[in-house]
Amino acid sequence: MIYDLALTIAYDYGRPSAQARNVLRVLPANRPGEQRRITGMIGITPRPAERTDRMDFFGNAVSEIAFHAPISDLTVRLQSRVERLARPLQFDLSPPLDRLGAQLLGQPALSADSPHHFLASSPRIRFDTEVTDFVRRVLPAQPTALAAVQAVGRALHEEMRFDAEATDVDTPLSEAFANRHGVCQDFSHVMIAGLRSIGLPAGYVSGILRTQPPDGQARLEGADAMHAWVRVWCGTDLGWVEYDPTNDLMAGSDHVSVAVGRDYSDVAPVKGAVRSSGQQQSTHSVDLVPVPV
Repeated sequence: MIYDLALTIAYDYGRPSAQARNVLRVLPANRPGEQRRITGMIGITPRPAERTDRMDFFGNAVSEIAFHAPISDLTVRLQSRVERLARPLQFDLSPPLDRLGAQLLGQPALSADSPHHFLASSPRIRFDTEVTDFVRRVLPAQPTALAAVQAVGRALHEEMRFDAEATDVDTPLSEAFANRHGVCQDFSHVMIAGLRSIGLPAGYVSGILRTQPPDGQARLEGADAMHAWVRVWCGTDLGWVEYDPTNDLMAGSDHVSVAVGRDYSDVAPVKGAVRSSGQQQSTHSVDLVPVPV
């Protein structure tokens, strides 16, 4: 599936900033066999005094920008064409969950895609007793790694309610789970914490959902904004799979990925420092439109 993607993120500062530096991760990912970025252009208003484009450790496209003069607003616009090559899951080739550890020992490399980076706690993910207990309760008897992922994702979708007003970007996963509501970031962080607690390497994917679903299919939660889902290593043969707990489904051709990391702190679309005062307002818009073939 080929899409045209338009993304706008805008900030209006209460008063002009004394200085501003930002790191952007908005350009769709290039991942062999999964997704191909055909074109991509990032426009920034006002024009930054400095801009550096690079790749981070996890292979995400990064733009670093800086302003030497005060600015009162900032707008980031992305225009991109991307081909999503969804890998169909036909067979469960993952090992029994209790044998996954042995396969992990056979993965000594520490490259960006190594599952070992996704086992321990990370800046926004701490192990939580309630989440771990919940995960252990919902696991089927003697599951495979993939069956465990699907069981946890399905149970979490049934247990939590999507509520765009319930949390903000800094809400701890323990609070979102205790209240049983949140947005895609919360669903993903809770699921990652639960899967890591049972030995499954799990990471965070930021991306965008198809805005208008095919005829006869329900519109997915989170399609009006940047979305998040989970990436899990399910053994040597199956490798990495992606699951969307907010919508209780395996990520597929409707999911265009932008960045991967251990949690949201690794993939935030806009991160940085602005020295200003007064209230700050932000708006964003997303449009992901299939290209007719």
